[in-house]
Amino acid sequence: MRRLLALAASAVLLAASVPAEAAVPSIGKITADGRTYFTDTQGRVLKLRGFNAGKWPGDRVTEADVAAMAGKGLNFLRLIVQWQYIEPQKDVYDEEYLGYVDRVLGWADRHGLEVMIDMHQDVYGPKFGGHNGIPEWATRDDGLPFERNPDDWFQDYFQPAVMAAFEHLYEDADLRAEQVEMWQTLAARVAGHRSLLGYDLFNEPFGRFLEGEDLVTASGRIERTQLADMYRRLIAGIRAVDRKSWIFVEPTVLVGEGVPTQLPRFDDPRVGYAPHMYSTSVEAGGDWDPSSGFIERYEAAIGQYPRANEMPVVVGEWGPPNSRLPGNRQLIAGSVAAMDRFASGWAMFYWCRSAGGGYCQLDADGAAAPGAEPALGAYARRVAGLPVSESYDPVSRTLKLTYTTRRGVHAPTEISVPREFFPRGARVKVTGARAAVTAQRDGLLSVAVGARPGTAVTMTVTPR
Repeated sequence: MRRLLALAASAVLLAASVPAEAAVPSIGKITADGRTYFTDTQGRVLKLRGFNAGKWPGDRVTEADVAAMAGKGLNFLRLIVQWQYIEPQKDVYDEEYLGYVDRVLGWADRHGLEVMIDMHQDVYGPKFGGHNGIPEWATRDDGLPFERNPDDWFQDYFQPAVMAAFEHLYEDADLRAEQVEMWQTLAARVAGHRSLLGYDLFNEPFGRFLEGEDLVTASGRIERTQLADMYRRLIAGIRAVDRKSWIFVEPTVLVGEGVPTQLPRFDDPRVGYAPHMYSTSVEAGGDWDPSSGFIERYEAAIGQYPRANEMPVVVGEWGPPNSRLPGNRQLIAGSVAAMDRFASGWAMFYWCRSAGGGYCQLDADGAAAPGAEPALGAYARRVAGLPVSESYDPVSRTLKLTYTTRRGVHAPTEISVPREFFPRGARVKVTGARAAVTAQRDGLLSVAVGARPGTAVTMTVTPR
């Protein structure tokens, strides 16, 4: 009964905040040449760039954070939430925490960001050596051993107790139902927000290995069976309270090693793909070796699944622990260039300030950390046609965008020109069509063109 009352209360709050579902603008999609893009209500291709934020209890997102992201020309927030804070005790939802999530969406409404809500876990949850994600009451480890690895936290996933906990989450009927109910409670609370892009169902999933399985075999089996079943349950549960928002599925972390996912197709037209992009050697604290082939392997592995299923790609996490190292500087530039080729958006890890790294991609003063400039420079955020190519040179601060015009798309192309790199604004040169700058304010450049559908247009943007 308590669970039913919680769901009913959330549904009442949703109904009170949104007069009708149609009141929330819809982000659509278009597929062309094997790639699927987000589109806005005017038919422009929408490109998302932003950050992860909100992972730790003392690191909650504030309105100042949201405003600062918008001020840097960013339009995307991957908001980290955790089941352990949403429902700290079985059937007891934390109203203060749900209210916090709702407030962040409200600030994003105000400042023009799109938000992906990420249900985060690392090594299942707090029962295992202080990790985070799934509450202890939903953790069943069969009394198996767990010994934390102080030198490599990822190795904790291979502990018998952790693998058992994942197995129970996937297979126990009561935990399955609890997980669906938790998601419904959260979705019913936030579904009315304009800024809500959608839901990332489960961060970096893992599972139990069977005897004799290697990492590739186990990951493929888990994706095809237990993970796919869990995603289907959660998709159906969320759709009972939110029919319009996007839902994102993640593969296991093996995709970072260049192994394509074995997830199946999901019978919902608004499901996107949200892999992460991390180099194992860099994660271990090293500097990136450009000859390693990591970016090339990753780009080759990532494309097959979304192409086959006409899914937009949002890279939910990426970025080195220390952007200041020479190889990692190249990794950031190469990753941005690659994601422009295959992704509709990305969220860098992590939104914080530091004088010396530690995943913080801002320096102590809040400017781009040394090496992170390619990720925080100019980019085309709304394109009045189908993108062909985009590149940004952080040294000359030059953006070059090429696209082909589309029938029925008349709104201007919008280009973010952050004041940090374009303090006096920007100049734009257009070839292939007649063009006019219709607006240039608050770090945003709007350029309208007049051309027949299918015309190739190139815009070159430089600082004044």
